[in-house]
Amino acid sequence: MRLLIVGNLSGQLSTASKMAMDRGAKVAHADNLNSALKSLRAGQGADLLMVDVGLDIAALIAKLDQERIHVPIVACGVEHDARAAVNAIQAGAKEYIPLPPDAELIAAVLEAVAGESRDFLYRDDTMAAVVKLADQIAPSNASVLITGESGTGKEVLAQHIHNKSQRASKPFITINCAAIPDNLLESELFGHEKGAFTGAVARRIGKFEEASTGTLLLDEISEMDIRLQSKLLRAIQERVIDRVGGKRPVPVDIRIIATSNRDLAQSVREGAFREDLLYRLNVVNLKLPPLRERPGDILALADHFVAKYSQANGLDPLPLSADARRQLTTNRWPGNVRELENTIHRAVLLASGEEIGQEAVRMPDGSRLETMIGNANHGPAAQAAVAAEAVSRSLVGRTVAQVERDLILQTLDHCLGNRTHAANILGISIRTLRNKLRQYSGEGLDVPTPGEQRKLAS
Repeated sequence: MRLLIVGNLSGQLSTASKMAMDRGAKVAHADNLNSALKSLRAGQGADLLMVDVGLDIAALIAKLDQERIHVPIVACGVEHDARAAVNAIQAGAKEYIPLPPDAELIAAVLEAVAGESRDFLYRDDTMAAVVKLADQIAPSNASVLITGESGTGKEVLAQHIHNKSQRASKPFITINCAAIPDNLLESELFGHEKGAFTGAVARRIGKFEEASTGTLLLDEISEMDIRLQSKLLRAIQERVIDRVGGKRPVPVDIRIIATSNRDLAQSVREGAFREDLLYRLNVVNLKLPPLRERPGDILALADHFVAKYSQANGLDPLPLSADARRQLTTNRWPGNVRELENTIHRAVLLASGEEIGQEAVRMPDGSRLETMIGNANHGPAAQAAVAAEAVSRSLVGRTVAQVERDLILQTLDHCLGNRTHAANILGISIRTLRNKLRQYSGEGLDVPTPGEQRKLAS
């Protein structure tokens, strides 16, 4: 993990950086916000910024948003600087770390905020065969295409391949092609020169240059506009890129891994994806099976997530009851490992007694997993009918905004008002959650405060 520390705070951030390096992080320093921005524009990259709370964090976040540089920020300051800490969190900082720093707190923040923990656990023979092939091709420089349904762990497998490759000590850079508008994706990939377009206030190094000597993961590549695919093909074939507004090509040395949850061959037939690009990417194809086809992984992953989220929330790990384990193994898991992880995270927070019972292992609306799949002996058509009926009963006549609002507030109730826990369960950033809650408060809705639940009508 790459950590960029901004500011000084009388040398105490240097102590924090040593703790981070002891945990395996690569640490760089910037004296001020301008130096930090120059470093990020130059492609030196960072997975996390640790910033002196005395600096103008709001201005930094605004500048990063303006230049579309996406990196989480943690504020640091002396313990009595409460007002500055609140301002930093309201501005969009992910967390606040009091100084002098505590080694365990630094480790926890690095893991939680920067996503350093990439769990790769499997027990099922079907998954083992995929991992064996991944390990076999990892030392090469061959392009890899990882396919599978959403939530199966494509990005985790890509990270595993990088870690097993000869480039393991070099950068592993990810870009989500579906999350960036088409008119901005080119500059994100290839960078731009100052003045290349409105808002290009300085030269910006793109993901290709940032990943040079390492690995570039093109996540959900099927969503890339076909007009940009030709430029991507040239970059992969010739290992050179052209910055937007640039006057000469820039050589790059990277390995390409791409992921897709679509059938790219079908996309080629539909004219939405270039056939020659598919051939370039698909030197090796790793197809991740959905969780329902690897039942041997379900309980192993569930036990792992119980331990993980119990530790993260300062709770004693509880065993899953027999009924809960039965529910987990009979669900079809349309959201795959991601859905299972969120379900277990929620169950850890809701469980009471000496074990995690079936009441804790349920959908966010309170329904049990079994109601979503019907009887295990029913065929796919019957299961789909049951699922459709359940969803229809709960959603018909309501707007998307209403469903989203109720889900957010109900999750916050379950977490006793804890914003961080609720954001993790919902799969959104704490900043997004806070913005939503401010909106709901402004609309006169009852928003639970930390440690409380709403008073619901009986």
